[in-house]
Amino acid sequence: MSSGKGIYPCVWLLRGKAVKGFDNDEAVSEDPCGLIRSYVESGADGVIVFDRSNGDAEHDEAIDLIRRICEENSVPVIGAGNVRRMEDVKKLIYAGCKMAALNLSKESNRVLAREVCERFGKDRIAGCYKTTENLDKEWKKLSPWLSMKILLDGENADLQPDSDPGSGQEDVSIPEIALVREASPEVLSSRLAINRVAAVSGDGVNSLVTEGGEAVSRIKDSFEASGIAMEKHKKAAFSWEDFKKGPDGLLPVVVQEDSTGQVLMVAYMNEEAYQLTVETGRMTYFSRSRQSLWIKGETSGHFQYVRALYGDCDMDTLLARVVQIGAACHTGSHSCFFNQVTEPRMGAGRTGSATDVLRQDYQTIVDRKENPKEGSYTNYLFDKGLDKMLKKLGEENTEIIIAAKNPAENEIIYEIADYLYHLEVVMAEKGVDWDDITRELVRRQKKG
Repeated sequence: MSSGKGIYPCVWLLRGKAVKGFDNDEAVSEDPCGLIRSYVESGADGVIVFDRSNGDAEHDEAIDLIRRICEENSVPVIGAGNVRRMEDVKKLIYAGCKMAALNLSKESNRVLAREVCERFGKDRIAGCYKTTENLDKEWKKLSPWLSMKILLDGENADLQPDSDPGSGQEDVSIPEIALVREASPEVLSSRLAINRVAAVSGDGVNSLVTEGGEAVSRIKDSFEASGIAMEKHKKAAFSWEDFKKGPDGLLPVVVQEDSTGQVLMVAYMNEEAYQLTVETGRMTYFSRSRQSLWIKGETSGHFQYVRALYGDCDMDTLLARVVQIGAACHTGSHSCFFNQVTEPRMGAGRTGSATDVLRQDYQTIVDRKENPKEGSYTNYLFDKGLDKMLKKLGEENTEIIIAAKNPAENEIIYEIADYLYHLEVVMAEKGVDWDDITRELVRRQKKG
């Protein structure tokens, strides 16, 4: 989290819906992703997502939903609820959460805090607690393993500035997010005025962000005026005036998928589209044919969420790296660039990045599966089935280990190449492609 104090609404997930609270199953929204998107557009600095699912199947569905939430929003997401094992923390972090929060009322989770901290790092671990729980003696032991505390009963706690709940001693070692029920400036500011409180959350904050961006900006300004430094959202490094526009006053935009590097489309922006894209994090363009603004995905649901924007050397073209939901092209194709004009030249060999080569190999394997060729080793493996494929994969893995111990420099390269081929056969059999893997690796990258 930044040095300024934040506004962090929270959402409780239950069976694919956003519900009212820890003990209230009444639905608030059938579309939690859309709900959180509206919170972020109103000025939320982050969001806490509590998973209230029952059973492993529901939990896995909730993780998939949290992954979508993380993909579609540029603010930090803290994942909480149903965190009992190392695996649960791993799922939340790999889904894209900035932090995973443990329920500290359970002694087993207080023990787990050290284990997951050593695996994922202190900055990825938070802990939820209530002031009614006798944890005063635990904070000294837990402080090396937690980077954030989430106070679930912040609206009822009699918190004194700079004091640990119930101890009367100063505690600024672990920043805190306090959940509050009321949206009044007095309640929110009383919590934010406490040094260790880094953000407010809960129903009160949810009510505030539901009022819209003007209400959030107004209350943040009032806090700043009273001496409470609030989190500042990053501004664009370049203004609209810094770009060279065409004769029509528009700026061309090349859109590239962040996880794969694939070019998806080309569109245009006017000043309003540029400003909205920067402010909302959703790609917004200007239609030359309709002479109007359009948000990509507003009718189709195939939104584009900004990961980064770059001006070229002449500042007359914008490159947008995005998370693409669904297809970018109106034809249903993932990319608009699918009409191949020339074939690769004979003898030129394959060029491009490692992912380009792997994708080409994978497509060849998929083609063999769909169009068997007599004498093909790939078709031999498909005919023998998954057990044979996995046996070969295990053998190739062993060959890599042996090659790594041998002095020959090239041997390990050959064995890794063999392993990747057999891995791709298994991937094709299971319907997993390199784009799936790349997107997952991107999710696992630590955010700032």
